[in-house]
Amino acid sequence: MAELAALWIVRHGESTANVAASTAEANGAELIDLTHRDADVPLSDTGEEQARATARWLAGLPQRHRPDVAVVSPYRRAARTAELALAGTGIPASVDERLRDRELGILDGLTGRGVAHRFPEEAARRQRLGKFYYRPPGGESWTDVALRLRTLLGDLRRDHEGRRVLLFGHDALVFLLRYLVEGLTEAELMGLTREHVIANCSVTGWSADAGGRLVPDIFNDVTHLHAQGTPPTTEDEIHAEPV
Repeated sequence: MAELAALWIVRHGESTANVAASTAEANGAELIDLTHRDADVPLSDTGEEQARATARWLAGLPQRHRPDVAVVSPYRRAARTAELALAGTGIPASVDERLRDRELGILDGLTGRGVAHRFPEEAARRQRLGKFYYRPPGGESWTDVALRLRTLLGDLRRDHEGRRVLLFGHDALVFLLRYLVEGLTEAELMGLTREHVIANCSVTGWSADAGGRLVPDIFNDVTHLHAQGTPPTTEDEIHAEPV
């Protein structure tokens, strides 16, 4: 199978909705105070700073280790992160809707408390089916997102064989790329989601080994943010789910 030389994914910088979601959860609210649709959520001031710190990290990479091409989620928070991070690098970028965030349908904009109170039958159904396979009405399961990422990876391997590819996306995509690239089981993937929260502007990456197979290099790494005195943040995405 054709393979990439390297693959990275950067989660977008902190968004205004990340902050609103954390505030709503902390206050025990049912609804997250959102002023934009999911696709249009902007970065917070901290998120913009994180994206610029990512730009400085990219600029400091040796030429032979820099990405050859970038592929970006169409959602504003990810697109703005890519715009700032790629500024001045000369790395060509394209947008692919398969990198968009997971869609939660009727649960969009609700905290975990809100889901449990307003849609108790959905909370019970998710508990029965498990996080991996549960699909909220009008939304996507994790397996739905894995399917679109699987097709994206196939296209990347075909179109960019032997090249270094940088993705800009969302936290669920980071976990699911590990699932797909590393051949994890459902149990291993869900274990990762329980143990880790993907940090804003964190870097996760794989590189080809001697046999040409992608193997993990770094996961959820924010060393570049610490090195530049930029505060890392680990807010969840804008819509929480029942536990």
